[in-house]
Amino acid sequence: MSPQNLDVSKTIIAWSSLAGAVFVPHSEPEYRSLVALLDDLIDEVGEDEGHPLAPLMEIIGVLIQHCEDQKSLLK
Repeated sequence: MSPQNLDVSKTIIAWSSLAGAVFVPHSEPEYRSLVALLDDLIDEVGEDEGHPLAPLMEIIGVLIQHCEDQKSLLK
């Protein structure tokens, strides 16, 4: 789906159910929360790249990696 085809109304509804779990971490507790979510996703998705949650698992992994690269939260 291209950004031009994004249905904002549907996105708002979908995002409201995810916003509490998917975020850029700004503290150690938020970082740990994302790590726990990634662990749960790994348990569910495994190595099945075709699993519907595989993209979410990748996004969470990128957010965690960004936090680890910054290192300022991991003290």
